Amino acid sequence: MSSDRSCWGKGVRRRDVLSAGGAGALATVVHALLGQGEAVRAEGIAGSVPEVDALTLRVVVDNYQFAVASSRQVPGLQVQHFGWGIAPGRPPDRTLLSEFGLSLYAESRRGREIRRVLVDFGFTPQALNNNMELLGVEPSRLNALVLSHGHYDHFGGLVGFLRRNSGKIAAGLPFYVGGEDCFCSREWVGPPVRGSFGVLDRIALRKARLSVTYAPRPALVAGHSFSTGKIALRSFEKPLSPTSMRVGIDHGLGCFADRLPKEERTKALVPDQFRHEIATCFAVKNRGLVVLTSCSHRGVINTIQQARAVSGVDKVHAVIGGFHLAPYPEDYVRRTIAALKSMDVEHVIPLHCTGELFYDIAKAEIPDRLVRAYTGTRLAFGVSQQRA
Repeated sequence: MSSDRSCWGKGVRRRDVLSAGGAGALATVVHALLGQGEAVRAEGIAGSVPEVDALTLRVVVDNYQFAVASSRQVPGLQVQHFGWGIAPGRPPDRTLLSEFGLSLYAESRRGREIRRVLVDFGFTPQALNNNMELLGVEPSRLNALVLSHGHYDHFGGLVGFLRRNSGKIAAGLPFYVGGEDCFCSREWVGPPVRGSFGVLDRIALRKARLSVTYAPRPALVAGHSFSTGKIALRSFEKPLSPTSMRVGIDHGLGCFADRLPKEERTKALVPDQFRHEIATCFAVKNRGLVVLTSCSHRGVINTIQQARAVSGVDKVHAVIGGFHLAPYPEDYVRRTIAALKSMDVEHVIPLHCTGELFYDIAKAEIPDRLVRAYTGTRLAFGVSQQRA
């Protein structure tokens, strides 16, 4: 795998996170992947974050699909739902599959330049592959893959997707992760049941000839977007730990202990603090930031604040993804909604692990900001309404 230029920032202040760093402490961020090719470091952000003219998002996989939802137009945003997947002149066949997982497809335009990024991969390859085909998402045209964090409901469909599209995906396609702990195998220790929560298959990544790209600091993604890097805990939000990480390598899978913090290297199981979680963000011309939170284990407000600090852009046009509020009590959810309102987030689009309590309260508290999306929904931001 070829190395990318490293220019990471040194801290959370804008003048720091946007500075061009040197070799950095992660020059040897992981061992050669089982002796064959080294992971690379993401290209950092030097100067302003890129600004795109238009952005369309597709919800490729989410928990829920409502086939008869009406499409709508709100200021700065076109919302188009998928429907049944039927057509004139033929009987019904396949339609979209929903599951407890998340995958988002982003297509951005800057002048005549188009970039396509797939963020997260759902729980199963059956849902991911089926939905990508029905939605017209072409794997051969992807410019980057991003995994927000190491939970199975976000990477479970990945290996089957890579196998299905072997020979179609470009060799050296960047695969962004936030850190080595993304590769640790995990045990689910929260309700409703305990058990193995899988492990990201780094062997399959190597076989697919992906360029595993570490982005623990703010980094450019496909030239049009940026990742937040490690999300600082700035607000009232504190992460829960529904999973424990198993430290070490077993049959070629897992995380290298000597690339984790010193206090964790000799432990068998470590409570997951999601240091490696990253969000993917776009700055849309004349609109502001669109923040793809994925799961918000580090907190949706913390995630937005991190995106603001990285970009220097205060205006948040939209936040979309899981807000991870389902496990929290009502007063915590209300506090989150109040914070979103005070931050003047224009469009709030909850998915996946957000929970129905959030939607019910937000519908009463911020009805003009709340947008409902489902598996298959297309959201178009910016001056152009190109299809994604």
